[in-house]
Amino acid sequence: MPIARIRLSSTEPEQLTTIIDQIKDIAKRTGVNFSGPIPLPTKRLKVPTRTAPDGRGRELYETWEMRIHKRVIDLAVDERALRLIMRIPMPKDVNVEIEMVE
Repeated sequence: MPIARIRLSSTEPEQLTTIIDQIKDIAKRTGVNFSGPIPLPTKRLKVPTRTAPDGRGRELYETWEMRIHKRVIDLAVDERALRLIMRIPMPKDVNVEIEMVE
């Protein structure tokens, strides 16, 4: 049976949970098999910047970090459920990938 694998990624984990809750509601309403959300490892992007404006004095560094949170959801393929999922309003920060897996 084919499965739709949905991968969500965002810098805000709260936005991911709201979208996942909406997908769960759609799956329950349509009666589709649902598994997940499976949390994937969080990707950390670190950027060290020098705090002193010029090259003199002590070398002081400040580190900025951005975390990218990822989740995976598996749904049984149903045309009606996928249409409803496509209609969910997605925030700008959330990246969605839908892949069909056998």
